[in-house]
Amino acid sequence: MAPEIRRSLVQHSRLRRDPHARLRALLDRVPPGTHPTRPTAELEERLADLLGKPAALFFPTGTMAQQTALRVHADRLGPRAFAAHPRNHLVLWEEQGYQVVHGLRHRPVGDHHRLFTLADLDGVREPLSALLVELPQREIGGLLPAWEDLVAHTSWARDRGVATHLDGARLWEAQPFYDRPHAGIAALFDTVYVSLYKGLEGVRGAVLAGDRETVDLASVWRTRLGGAVTDAWPLTAAALLGLDTALPRMAAYRDHAVALAAAINADGYARTVPEVPHTPLFHVLVPAPAEAVTAAARRILEETGVELPAHASTSPDPNRSAIELTVGEPALDFTPAEVAELIRALR
Repeated sequence: MAPEIRRSLVQHSRLRRDPHARLRALLDRVPPGTHPTRPTAELEERLADLLGKPAALFFPTGTMAQQTALRVHADRLGPRAFAAHPRNHLVLWEEQGYQVVHGLRHRPVGDHHRLFTLADLDGVREPLSALLVELPQREIGGLLPAWEDLVAHTSWARDRGVATHLDGARLWEAQPFYDRPHAGIAALFDTVYVSLYKGLEGVRGAVLAGDRETVDLASVWRTRLGGAVTDAWPLTAAALLGLDTALPRMAAYRDHAVALAAAINADGYARTVPEVPHTPLFHVLVPAPAEAVTAAARRILEETGVELPAHASTSPDPNRSAIELTVGEPALDFTPAEVAELIRALR
């Protein structure tokens, strides 16, 4: 039997995903007489407005949404290659679906362990259909480029007739760093994908936003890939709830992440990447092997009911590993001193 979770430092803990509690929370969002298509239409309208785009389209998964966006750009512009950071989601977590399903090719840009630069982009010598930018870059600690760099990168693409696509799975978490409207950030990109379940704590799903012609073409591919879900209202209604409740709290989550990281670094046992988090997501480098850290997290849960990330990533040094902390509503229940003490116990 799984250990009982009393408190959690995991964003998508079972404490936050209880189906009964989720359904009760949706009752007010889905009043009697609601047409089954209304929540989806409302969500698409609301996100198109929030992102400053003419149109938006619901997808059941972000994987489908992003591959579709890149497919549409490639079909329109001709080249089958897109440029992106070496550690982007499509390459690491999607079984190369962009290549197997759509015949696209990834052109890595920059170093695996840092954000790519304008100089890195200038080193690209082949025709591209799109430049994909992930905000934040999750796999290297949730780093974000400075606004001036982001403008330079997207201008580089536009000057060369290359489409710009935003992997905005965590755009909601990135927005406080830039302190600009979501539409102001999205304006740098031709297409924008946003997740409905990460920071918004929805059930599942994604939205792709852009100009009307691109979104219409995306809707064709959504159908071809089996994503034209008629009764998507449980997913979209949950996302609407997240827009109302979680989105206004992103700055508070970021501020708490900064406080947690400061306490971890001050303790001296572990250190965070980055030292000062850009977003509510950051990495903690622990001076212990991954197996020991994973076992310690399991022991802490069994003994105290406190849930820590269950998986530690390895590093080139077998005596060091990393965990990812994402600060949302569950983490606000922990003081910085408590978190530093918990991290010290991971050994």
